[in-house]
This record gives sequence, structure tokens and C-alpha cells, in this order.
Amino acid sequence: MKRRHFLKTAWVAISILAVGLVPSCVSQQVSLGEKLAAVRFGIVTDAHYADCDPRGSRPYRESIVKMKECVDVMNRERVDFLIELGDFKDQDLEPEEAKILSYLRRIENAFGRFKGPRYHVLGNHDLDSLSKTQFMNTVENTDIPKEWTYYRFDVRGIRFLVLDANFDAKGEPYDHGRFAWADSNVPVEEIDWLRSELVASPKPVIVFVHQQLDGEGDYYVKNAAKVRAILQQSGKVLAVFQGHRHEGQYSQRGGIHYSTLKGMIEGSGPENNSYAVVEVDLQGDMSVKGFRRAESMTLVRKK
Repeated sequence: MKRRHFLKTAWVAISILAVGLVPSCVSQQVSLGEKLAAVRFGIVTDAHYADCDPRGSRPYRESIVKMKECVDVMNRERVDFLIELGDFKDQDLEPEEAKILSYLRRIENAFGRFKGPRYHVLGNHDLDSLSKTQFMNTVENTDIPKEWTYYRFDVRGIRFLVLDANFDAKGEPYDHGRFAWADSNVPVEEIDWLRSELVASPKPVIVFVHQQLDGEGDYYVKNAAKVRAILQQSGKVLAVFQGHRHEGQYSQRGGIHYSTLKGMIEGSGPENNSYAVVEVDLQGDMSVKGFRRAESMTLVRKK
């Protein structure tokens, strides 16, 4: 563990003990019957930034301005961290690797204006004409090694797991556009990692992934049923937050909330932006505060 991360974790633990709150016990009653925010975080997905002309409903250049607005709101809201759920960048009809890397750096610079920890989930379009290594070396995941495309981090009473479903049916990683967007899979070694993380976690868990896990079809991870079974069997997962399907979606399966955020890219003008703040209280209940086109909702923990 890095010294900075250790000291930060120790300080949080001491602070929590000082006010008499136990972060792993989300069912603990708060004095005076109040619900205090355990964790507040920002989410955004499918920016698809590229310095190219619009195609269909996607005004690619506008994602820079939209992302800056998102980050300004997240700074004002003082969320604990900000995460984007994939398809961070896009490309020209005739792609050039150098230009695509410049698009990625520009949108990362806008995202990097957030004054706190920030994280990325890999999406299929992040690997148009780039490798996972190129993408991960260009962005920052706070205190996460560059080579990790799936990983975990803890914020007070919650453990967060980030998945990478950008593998084909043979378990080969997407690379430089070598993929079929409707063929996404979580490989065996990542499933083993997920299972072990859930078993070991002393805390409730929230999962982030780009492609959807709550059904079957083109937008869904092909072995989603196997992943869902592991999540449900753990009894620890509160919710899964997803991207990929730009119109957004919500479902509940096996007592787990599956919330798909609307894509930032869809539609011209600031009114067509989309991002949200998620607040998890000490009971494990969640409220989603949607901005612009993003929907607000309350997600109650199954008792």
C-alpha cells in the first residue's frame, strides 16, 4: 500500500471512530433519526469526444464543453470522487492514431479539472485504434496502477469494484479496433478476481461497468448471467452502474439495482448533457440526483 494511501486511510478510520460511526455497518442507526451521507460520488458516461463533425445525434466536439460543465458541478457538489463509465473518446471516420490520442488527452484534461479522486471504466470505443495500454497510460485513476483495467477502491463504508468487459468470447482483449461491439465478455481470471473480492470484502459493494449486466442481447455482456450470479450470491452488492446504452435504463434483479446512465454525447446544446450525483446513506439506500437529461431516482436497499 502506498504511504499516502495508508495515511489517508488511517486518518479516515480515526476520524470515523472519533464520531462513533462504524463504516462497515451500514444498518447502524444514526442519532436523532437522521440519514447522513456515507458516500457521495459523481458519474458520467459515453462522452465520445472527438474533434470531428457530428454524425447522427452525436455532436462529438461538444463533449468538451459538456464535460467541463459536469466537472464544475461535481466540484461545487464536493463529491468524494468522480467516475466515467466508458466510451470516453471517439474517432474520425478515417482514424489516425496520433489524432485519437490527442482527443483522449483533451477530454482527460477537462475531466482532470475535478478537484478530487477520479476514475475510468474502459468502454469499447476507448479501444478504437488504441490499445488498453495506450488508454490507461494517458488517463489517471487515482492511486491505481496504470496496468490495471479492473480494480477496486474503498471510500469509507463502501467498496467499489470496476470491471473491464472488453474481451471477446475467447478472452482476448479488445485492441486497436479489433472487436465486435456486441461481443463483450468478462474473462475467467477477472471473474475469479471478482469472486475473491466479494468474498473478502467486509463492506457493502457497488460495481461499475461499461456494458450492461442485467439482461441478454447486443448491449449486454455475453456471460452476464454468470457475473450476476456471483454478485447475487455474495449478498453484498447494492448496485451496478453502467453505460453503453445511451438512452439509459433501470432494472432490479436479485435484489441488486442496475442503473444505466444516459450518454453525454446524445444531442446538441447544454440542455442535452447528462451526469449525476449518487448519495449512499448509512442504511445502504441510494439517491441519484440527475442533471440535465439524467434521471433522478431513489434506490432502496433490499432488507
